[in-house]
Amino acid sequence: MLGITDFWLFVGSGILLNMLPGPDSLYVVARASSQGLKAGSVAALGIGCGTFVHIFAAAFGLSAILASSATAFTLIKILGCLYLLLMGLTMIFTKANIVTKECALPDSGYLKIFRMGFLSNSLNPKVALFFLAFVPQFIASNADNKALAFLVLGLVFNLNGMIWCHLLAWCSVVIRDKVRVSDQFRDWLNRCLGGLFMWFGIRLALAKIS
Repeated sequence: MLGITDFWLFVGSGILLNMLPGPDSLYVVARASSQGLKAGSVAALGIGCGTFVHIFAAAFGLSAILASSATAFTLIKILGCLYLLLMGLTMIFTKANIVTKECALPDSGYLKIFRMGFLSNSLNPKVALFFLAFVPQFIASNADNKALAFLVLGLVFNLNGMIWCHLLAWCSVVIRDKVRVSDQFRDWLNRCLGGLFMWFGIRLALAKIS
């Protein structure tokens, strides 16, 4: 159908790839731990919408520019790197709230949470390159409409990713509510999460076109 091959293999592989830790899942965990399930869900939706940018761009050949143009890749890479570093620094220098006992990122409105999730994903050129490298493996070379097949596979991958992110948000809230920790530990957790964000940003800055 639509020239898609090994569909269930694609679904299984995509789920495993979504489960690998990265800046997106880390952001969802941080938001859910700080502001609850709704905030984590909004973060997941923002990330999912950011993924749509890469899906549609790759499906219609626009992301190929990132794979062939060093200048375009470098520009997007720098923007994504700076954004991740900013998020990491924010977490490192945010102390636990003594009254509310919250940790990780400081409280933000849902629109800002959504926007940050969207930007953290859409500004990551590695996501675009991932779609260009991974999805075409499951599209037959003689498919009548490769763009449509790409869109279908991309939507399936993104749907599974958002389900996983929502599960992460729910687990984060459950753990937060059941485990009471000190402000000192929360500050330490902030620094660790912030350091991971900065590490992802540095790794993105060092990424090369494959």
